Amino acid sequence: MKWSGIFIDRDGTLGGEGESVIYPGDFKLYPSAATALNLLKKTSIPLFAFTNQPGIEEGKATVQQFEQELSLWGFDYAYICPHREDSRCQCRKPQTGMLLEAGLKHRLDLKDCAVIGDRWSDIAAASAVGAFSILVMTGAGAEAQQKLTTLGLAPGLIVQDLLEAAVWISARL
Repeated sequence: MKWSGIFIDRDGTLGGEGESVIYPGDFKLYPSAATALNLLKKTSIPLFAFTNQPGIEEGKATVQQFEQELSLWGFDYAYICPHREDSRCQCRKPQTGMLLEAGLKHRLDLKDCAVIGDRWSDIAAASAVGAFSILVMTGAGAEAQQKLTTLGLAPGLIVQDLLEAAVWISARL
C-alpha cells in the first residue's frame, strides 16, 4: 500500500490517563508510543496529529502549546480542533474538517491515508472520507468498539496499541 499520510489522535492513542485531559507539559506518551512514532518517521510518510482539544476554547492551553508538543514527538503537521462539543463546528471529530483541510493543503488523496485512534469519532471521521481506519485498544478503545458496533461502523483494523499499528503499516509499504 502506498500511504500518502498517517493521521494519529493524541489522547488515548499516544498516551494519557483514562478520560482526564492532560495538557502539554504534563502529558506522557505510552511506553511504546515513542518507538511507534520513530518507526513511522522512518517510512517517510507524513505524520499528521489530529485531535479535539476543547480546553483551548476554555483557556486551559493554547494551540501553540499543543503544536510544540506534537512537533517534539515527530509530527510533521498538527490539526487541532479547539472547540467544545456543543460548538457545532466542522473540525471537531467525528466531523471531517481537519481531515479535509489537511487533504486540500497537502494534496492528499484521503483514501490513501491511515487514521489511527482510540475513539469512535476517529473511526467515524476516517470512514466519512474513505480513509483506512485503525482502532487502538488503549485509551477508550474498548468503549469505541462497542459504540462503533451500534453505529454499524467497523474499523479497517483493530490493534492493541500504536506500536502494533506502526508495525502493521510499515510491513505493508
